[in-house]
Amino acid sequence: MRRLLTDAFRTLVPRGEERHGPLPPLMLVLTVVTGLVDAVSYLALGHVFVANMTGNVVFLGFALAGDESLSALASVVAMAAFLLGALAGGRIATAFATHRGHLLRSAAAVQTVLIAVTVVAAALSDGRVTTGVQYTLIVFLGLAMGLQNAVARRLGVPDLTTTVLTLTLTGLAADSTPAGGEAPRPGRRILSVLAMFLGALVGAQLVLHGHLALPLVLALALLALTTVAAHRVSTPDAAWIRSRP
Repeated sequence: MRRLLTDAFRTLVPRGEERHGPLPPLMLVLTVVTGLVDAVSYLALGHVFVANMTGNVVFLGFALAGDESLSALASVVAMAAFLLGALAGGRIATAFATHRGHLLRSAAAVQTVLIAVTVVAAALSDGRVTTGVQYTLIVFLGLAMGLQNAVARRLGVPDLTTTVLTLTLTGLAADSTPAGGEAPRPGRRILSVLAMFLGALVGAQLVLHGHLALPLVLALALLALTTVAAHRVSTPDAAWIRSRP
């Protein structure tokens, strides 16, 4: 696994940015997870996001203006859960401030537990989204995504926030050669967009044509894989574990 991750990150890391080690491919996996869970939340939980808080702020405004297809309560609950998750992520980041590998491993492990709760809830409901199931999933998914966003922010790998793409897409265009820029990290930026697209596409397919639990199970597996991989690659002599951008 270590050799596989090493080969993968070499294709994602521009010359001179080796200080991030294997973090880029691992964070791309987390970006796929974001697409999966937002597909679940938007398509099955009442048009609400658990990772994209910009969307929830806008949806809250629409709901308060009278759009009956949107729930103000769902948006508020999602934002509150996300903030609590981000708070927890900040605490974890402080605890592992000197070791980025252990930070990612610990955060992914906590996320794995949170997503496992949603898998159980979805499985026990047999795919029926009652109010209790809806808000259980919103809360636990929101916690997981808030934590992920806070940790990704602390890891500080450029163009890999794992939950938002607005600045990534802006940089792809604004820093391009036609715009007069030097086009830094175009491959990583494109892969970040594709990772979230892939997660959303697969998640939507599983929600619309399968079972509510399926995309959550896939997200759970990816988070567990990230936890194990982060542990395996965090060797004591690795330079990237203490590196900062």
